[in-house]
Amino acid sequence: MSPPASGTQNRPENRPRVGFLGTGWIGRHRMEAMVGTGAIEAVAIADPDPQCADLAAQVAPDAAILPDLDALLAHDLDGLVIATPSALHAEQSIAALNRGIAVFCQKPLGRNEAEARAVVDAARRSDRLLAVDLSYRSTAAVEAIAAPIRSGELGTIFAADLVFHNAYGPGKPWFFDRAQSGGGCVVDLGVHLVDLALWLLGFPPVEQVTSRLHAGGQRLSPQSSEVEDHAVARLDLAGGASLSLACSWNLHAGQDAVIEASFYGTQGAATVRNVGGSFYDFEAHLHRGTASERLAAPPDDWGGRAAADWALRLAQSPRFDPSAERLVDLSAVLDRIYAPDDGQAAAII
Repeated sequence: MSPPASGTQNRPENRPRVGFLGTGWIGRHRMEAMVGTGAIEAVAIADPDPQCADLAAQVAPDAAILPDLDALLAHDLDGLVIATPSALHAEQSIAALNRGIAVFCQKPLGRNEAEARAVVDAARRSDRLLAVDLSYRSTAAVEAIAAPIRSGELGTIFAADLVFHNAYGPGKPWFFDRAQSGGGCVVDLGVHLVDLALWLLGFPPVEQVTSRLHAGGQRLSPQSSEVEDHAVARLDLAGGASLSLACSWNLHAGQDAVIEASFYGTQGAATVRNVGGSFYDFEAHLHRGTASERLAAPPDDWGGRAAADWALRLAQSPRFDPSAERLVDLSAVLDRIYAPDDGQAAAII
């Protein structure tokens, strides 16, 4: 379900005052989703690119355009939305949380487990809401397979295949600087796959991780300063299930993207996959033997759904949500993909 349009629901008299740090395409899209709920008031915008700030002001004409984070933090905010380069996420989130301001951040929350832990600890200390834009959880296709996976309808889930191949690469240079990005396609694309699988399965402990990373077709060594453009990994979970992961940039995929998550159980299987190479259109199927039933299909306007949900939750209560601890678990698994348990050569952040 798309977020309701502005004015379509009762607005609280004192709506949370929210600022937006970084208003490129994603930042503006999430702003539109939040403003559209009617639950929050967009009061301030900061972006080093004046054009981005001006475009964002069209979404929230009454918002002040401010020069930087410090000005935002001094603007009497209840919440801050962060859509900046990855290297800044942890520091900016902590600065806001330490001022008692709730945070909605683009992924990754931190470039590694230590940064993610520092942010979650700050949220807990300040008792403020913290969420990350792990948006694929909110697709109708994922929602459709969640119930049969979690209810036991598929029996015991013993394996999953997770794929995210992007036929293109990131358009901004900082993605290829490990110090700024924290890594390559794993932290950019694989994060969604790992989160989706662990979230659907209830975040079981990950007992062992093995992986192999490549850049330009060459295997990366632990000393490499390059970021990976292709990765495969296996995650062995407590209880016996195994997850197989593959993700990449600039792969000869024959289409714009290949995105799929398949979960195999003793009584059936469930799959989410993109349609026709699309980054946005997904369908879901339930499988039993050779029979298949479609559970969900496009269209589905899901991109801003997680952002809208955070806005609604903030309006209801700004207090810390303990589920934020799972963000640390997610970062810990990514760290182990970069430094696998079996000692295989892999790039280390």
